[in-house]
Amino acid sequence: MRTRLLGFTAAVILAVFGAMSPAAHASLPAPDVPTCTQGGGTAEYNAATGQWTCIGGSHNGEPID
Repeated sequence: MRTRLLGFTAAVILAVFGAMSPAAHASLPAPDVPTCTQGGGTAEYNAATGQWTCIGGSHNGEPID
């Protein structure tokens, strides 16, 4: 009985964290190209993801809107 309760509790906690992660990421604005270059980075197209990404600088690795 304790094992089931522990497993259920762990599943609920992981589900809550999983639901919070995209919401927290969406609340941060993605940089645009001028913001990327002003931060010392360059905008590069990633063909694998189909997105523009800021490489280097203060916004390194962030997707560009």
